[in-house]
Amino acid sequence: MKWQGRRGSDNIEDRRGQGGGGGLRLGGAGGLGVLAIVVAGWVFGVDLTPLLSGLDEAQAPASRSQLTDRQRAAGEFVSVTLADTEEVWTEVFRDQLGRSYRPAKLVLFSQVYPSACGSASAATGPFYCPSDGKVYLDTAFFDTLSRQLGAGGDFAAAYVIAHEIGHHVQDELGILSKANDLRSRMSEADSNAISVRIELQADCFAGVWANHAAAQFQSLEPGDIDEALNAAAHIGDNTLQRNAGRVPMPDSFTHGTSAQRARWFANGYRGGKVASCDTFSARSL
Repeated sequence: MKWQGRRGSDNIEDRRGQGGGGGLRLGGAGGLGVLAIVVAGWVFGVDLTPLLSGLDEAQAPASRSQLTDRQRAAGEFVSVTLADTEEVWTEVFRDQLGRSYRPAKLVLFSQVYPSACGSASAATGPFYCPSDGKVYLDTAFFDTLSRQLGAGGDFAAAYVIAHEIGHHVQDELGILSKANDLRSRMSEADSNAISVRIELQADCFAGVWANHAAAQFQSLEPGDIDEALNAAAHIGDNTLQRNAGRVPMPDSFTHGTSAQRARWFANGYRGGKVASCDTFSARSL
């Protein structure tokens, strides 16, 4: 992915090195834990926080003045990718929907930081909080994605960001609030099924972004889409449960299977159309 030397976003809040407390509150956040890695107690009852244990100590700075070159580069990468999503979704909202797009804020943090949806931490993974319209991301998660989950590459990391911005797009369109309201009045199994459709739509929106980013910025390189598809395949509920030593239980799925996640990302990428991402009306996922 070609990203160096391009515009960064003004909507980055760099809080790395600034701690914060508060217990994790899971209710209400759309797609809490984009890849459902270590929020697995919420997702399928398995604590996968040990996945983070292999990270270098240098990846958790005591203050922003002590950021390593690698951490600074990661922050610049996130900023450029976020700027790309802003330009793409501004155009897509205007041309396909006849609407204006309000960009999300993205908070970079290290270790732990408070959000309107509870504490963001390395253990929650990246997530979008609809209560404050912000994405929360510890860039150390990219190492977890690559080293522990087998989904390396800068475009795999961009997919993570684009997925979370996909939840913001849902929020802007009023989809997220309606879906979560519906979930609150359902059985756990039915609520999980709606959650899967929420997450797969965010994957599809990430694909829409990738389609337009390729055309607008010529930023994609050979293998980039494969990196995103590989990431989607590695973080399906069935794969995560199996890798955690459990028999996959479809009623507990909240993000979709590996095949579903890859398929819906591909759906968005092929056409670049919001209309191709209606997971809620799809008879088959």
